[in-house]
Order: sequence, then C-alpha cells, then structure tokens
Amino acid sequence: MSGQLLLIDALNLIRRIYAVDSNQNKGSDEQMINTCCARVAHACEKLIKITQATHAIAVFDGDKSWRYHYYAQYKSSRAPMPETLKNSLDKFKQAIEQTGIVVFAPVNDEADDIIATLAHKMAQNQLYCTIVSTDKGFLPSLNNYINVYDYFKKEYLDHHSIVQRFGVEQARLIDFWAMAGDKTNDIPGIKGIGTKTAQEIISKHADITFAIEDETLSAAVRKKLATGMADYITSKHLVGLRTDINLGFSLKQLRLN
Repeated sequence: MSGQLLLIDALNLIRRIYAVDSNQNKGSDEQMINTCCARVAHACEKLIKITQATHAIAVFDGDKSWRYHYYAQYKSSRAPMPETLKNSLDKFKQAIEQTGIVVFAPVNDEADDIIATLAHKMAQNQLYCTIVSTDKGFLPSLNNYINVYDYFKKEYLDHHSIVQRFGVEQARLIDFWAMAGDKTNDIPGIKGIGTKTAQEIISKHADITFAIEDETLSAAVRKKLATGMADYITSKHLVGLRTDINLGFSLKQLRLN
C-alpha cells in the first residue's frame, strides 16, 4: 500500500454535528436525522479532499471495551447517547459508505484503539495517515507519519498546541492524565493531585516515582503520590491506547474508489 490513510473517529464526528442540528431542529426527528446524515457525508467528502486520502475508514465504537471490565467506573457518569441518534446509526453508516469510505463497527473494541492500531501499523511501515477527531487521547500518537486533524476547528494539531493546551510535552501526556485524572472519562488519577501540581512534577521528574522523595515538594503532595500510586497505574492503563488489536482486514481493503 502507498498513499494517505484517512482515519475517522465516526461517533466523535457524528455526535458533534448531531448536537448542533438537534438544537436547531424545527422539523420532525426524521427530517433532522436526514439533514444530519447529509452533513456527515459532506464532512467525509471534504476530509478526503483536505487530507488527499487514497484510503479511508470510519470507525464506530463497540458495545463494551476492555476498559469497562478493567475499571468499573469508566465513563460511568457520561450521558447516554440520545435515543433518536442511537436508533439512526445505521443511516449514518450508510451515508458514510456512500462516500466510498469503509465503515467498521467492532463488537467490543473502542474506536480509539482500532484507530490507534491502524495508525501504528501505518507508521511502522513509514506510511502516512490522518486521524480526524477532537478526542485528546490521540495526541500521544502524533509523529512524523501520524497527523491529527480537528475538523471543527479546521486545523492540524501539533506539539506546540499540545504544550499550550496541557502545559506538558507530548511525550508526557499519558503521565499527566494518569496523575491529574480525566473527568470526561471518569479516570481517577491520583486523589488530590490537580493540573498544576501534575505539571510541576512532570517538569521535574522523568519518572514520577522519584517525586515521592523530592523534598522540594510539600509533604502533603508526597504523601498523596505515595498513597495514590495504584490509582496512577490504573489510570495510566486507561488513558493509553492499544495498538495491537486484531483487525481482521488489510489496509489494501480500505482503498477509495
């Protein structure tokens, strides 16, 4: 395979477009869904042109990934998908397929892990791909072969934007989230360690276990680190994306017609 692979985080794109359309809806739900499907398809067509993709796939989430079994509270406070949208996902899949993009809906795996696996395979073979999502979890994957594009801000994300947004280097993002937690996904982090403290620790230590003995930190912070190490390890597993999912298809099958 050669060319550019477009990787679309399908529900991320659909839910963002649906949120706008449902708020502006003045007709029936059916009319709104049809309009929303058309907008999603148009977005996909634009993304093919923007990325100059030769291959493409839109990945949906499976029902329950390994993270739900590993940590029972994972995404427990997240609002469920609106029923109107949930009952219309097949229409969205059809709309995407009509653009020539392959649609993949795994049984259990999360879209993020599928996309990360595909991106990793591309990079290993020195091939280029673009991930389209607003999900920050893809940012640690960014490298010379893997781009991340925010369709709604119309911009590619880079190392500078990561530092501006999170206050840490890209290579330390997983450590940062594992310490400070991630409320959007109910990932605990270390209790009592907030964003600023996590940034300070990361700026001083390549390995946070060394921070437990760092006397420039307060005794209270060092105690929180020591007692919260189990939660840190759990959180680190949760925020990291898998790149070893068995896909069951080849990259050649994703070629655009």
